[in-house]
Amino acid sequence: MLESHSSISDLIFAVDRPFQVESLGELKPVNIEPHIDCLTPFHTEQIALAMIGHDRRLIKELIMMGACDCSYALTEKMRFRVNIFKQRGHFSIVMRKPQVETPTAAALGLPPIFQEMSRLKNGLILVTGATGSGKTTTLGAMLNDINETQAVHVVTLEDPIEFMHVNKKATFSQRELGQDFDSFPGGLRSALRQAPKVILIGEMRDRHTVEIALSAAETGHLVLSTIHTVDAGQAMNRILGMFDRAEEKQIRLRLADSIRYVVSQRLVPKLGGERLLLQEIMGTNLRVREAIALGETEQRNFYDIIDTSSPFGWTTFDQSVVRAFEADLVTEETAQLYATRKGKVSHEIDLIKKQRGLFKHQGSGLRLDVDPLMRNRPVPAGKV
Repeated sequence: MLESHSSISDLIFAVDRPFQVESLGELKPVNIEPHIDCLTPFHTEQIALAMIGHDRRLIKELIMMGACDCSYALTEKMRFRVNIFKQRGHFSIVMRKPQVETPTAAALGLPPIFQEMSRLKNGLILVTGATGSGKTTTLGAMLNDINETQAVHVVTLEDPIEFMHVNKKATFSQRELGQDFDSFPGGLRSALRQAPKVILIGEMRDRHTVEIALSAAETGHLVLSTIHTVDAGQAMNRILGMFDRAEEKQIRLRLADSIRYVVSQRLVPKLGGERLLLQEIMGTNLRVREAIALGETEQRNFYDIIDTSSPFGWTTFDQSVVRAFEADLVTEETAQLYATRKGKVSHEIDLIKKQRGLFKHQGSGLRLDVDPLMRNRPVPAGKV
């Protein structure tokens, strides 16, 4: 299956469908021997049980909750992130293909501001985005930069471990949910007693994890984590939504003091068939802290704050997509589709096309109502 297409990100097994892979964002069938037109419930159940093995915790989660996460090693260097779930009474499996090598900032084309993030000594850095937008890969590149430049202890809490970091300057303790700890809150509590300087939390899933992560960030640790939202504003709302209304003011103040950067990501179709990473990057300053503590308004919102802070390396999605269009990496249609404020992006694209000589002014079609008999008459002397 891995050799059937290029740029494969996922392997998918679903009842009444053939073997499938996701290549460049599209599902494609795979013909293997023996040929199977459609997988049966028996097929997917056997595949699921083979990946779970004899792990009682995973079997219990699958029966009680209808889904479970695990890892599956094909070779020593190839570890898949696997989700097994029930749908219409049958099992389905999605296997996320990892990168073989640990990612680097240079290979991903990350901007220089990520070096500043990696050198922070405390606070909270969030990487947000939809599933499959490369959040774990970006965090892997940041951890690799820390590994190469700082002699510190790094503790990671992952579900499952995706990138294996070889100890360089830093010392890594990588822990996997289910095998090394039972829950993110419990694993994070014990991590604070393991003398870490940097803590990676695979995902902010509940209020208990958020509370302990904020405490860690407030007590001199650099905490890196992910959350499933599309931009910085929604990330704040998602975290606040995990708490009671009475706690909102206190959590806002703690977030305002702890947040250092929020990086949001989207993968968009690139000219030539690949996919391009677009990012929104928000740091922290007085205006950001005020917006977090008091909430967004029409005059005080994260978009405008990021837009005016671009000289500091911050960027909105719209600025990223306009730069991608200017560099001929995406089409105009793609730029419009993924824009946040479409009118603003349209104006920027028109300016780029005008500079290139591609913009054609289209007249309004309005004409001056002049009597045809008067058009060719000479203008009298002294008249303008």
